Amino acid sequence: MTPHPKPDYVDLSVVIPAYNEEGAIVDTVRRVQTVLTDAGISHDVIVVNDGSADDTLARAKETTARIVDLPENAGYGAALKRGIASGNSEYVAIIDADGTYPADRLPDMLKLAGDADMVVGDRGTAMKNVPIVRRPAKFILNGLANYLSQRKIPDLNSGLRVFNRNSLKSFIPLLPSGFSFTTTITLCMLCSELRVVYTPIEYGQRVGVSKIKPTDFFSFILLVLRVIALFNPLRIFLPLGAILFGLGLLKLIYDLVLWNLSESAIFAFLAAIMVWSLGLIADMISRLNLRP
Repeated sequence: MTPHPKPDYVDLSVVIPAYNEEGAIVDTVRRVQTVLTDAGISHDVIVVNDGSADDTLARAKETTARIVDLPENAGYGAALKRGIASGNSEYVAIIDADGTYPADRLPDMLKLAGDADMVVGDRGTAMKNVPIVRRPAKFILNGLANYLSQRKIPDLNSGLRVFNRNSLKSFIPLLPSGFSFTTTITLCMLCSELRVVYTPIEYGQRVGVSKIKPTDFFSFILLVLRVIALFNPLRIFLPLGAILFGLGLLKLIYDLVLWNLSESAIFAFLAAIMVWSLGLIADMISRLNLRP
C-alpha cells in the first residue's frame, strides 16, 4: 500500500475521534474550523471515524475536514493516535465530537501551549452535565490519581487538550487504545515533571449517548496503578509494605502479651521487606529507562 503523503505544515492539527456521532460531528467540525479561521490560525481538522455503525462517516464527508476511516471500532485512544500520526504541525489539539467541549477556547489554549507541554480544558469541580451515577467513581479515581502522582489534578480525563507534538510523541507507545487515553497522558506528563496547564472551560450537554460503561471504572483504576508503577513505583510499594509491616507489628505485640510468638507475625515482616525490595528495584528500573 502506498503511504499517503503528509499534509502541508500548519500551526495546529485538531483531531476529532468519532464513534456513532452522526448527530454532532458536522456542527463540531464547523465550529472548530470557524473559530480557528477567524483567529488566523493555520489548521488541519482530522476526523477519525472509529468504525461507526451509523452515518457518522457520511456526515463527516459533508465537511472539509480530512477523514481517517477505521473499518472497525478500535477505541477512543486508538482513534486519537491514528489522527495524531496523520497530522503535520507543531501543536496538536483533541476535542470530542459530541458537542460537549467549547471549540472557541482553542485559540487561547494554543497561546498557553507556547509555554507548556500540555494545556487541558478544566471542566470544573461540579461538572454539572456529568451523570450523578458517575460522580462517585470519578471522585474515587481522581483522589487515587492525586495521591499516587503527588499532584493536584483539576481534571484527570478532560477531552479538550492542546499538546506540544514533541512532548507528546515520546509517550505515544505507552498510551492505551481505550477511553483511558486522556487519563494516561495526564499521569505520564505530570509524573515526568513536564509543564501541564489547566484553563477553565464550560462543559456542555452532549449530543447522543455516552460510550463509557460503568465497568470502565475498574479499568481506569488499574490504569492509574500501572502508570504510577511505571513512573513512581515507590508511591505504591512503600505504603503497601508499611501496611504489611504494621500488621506484623500488631500481631507481634499481641503474641508477646500471650508469650507465644506466631509464624504469621514473622511472615508479615518478611512480606513487607520483600515488597519494599521490589519497590526499590522497580524504582531503579524506572529511573534508568523512563526519566531523563
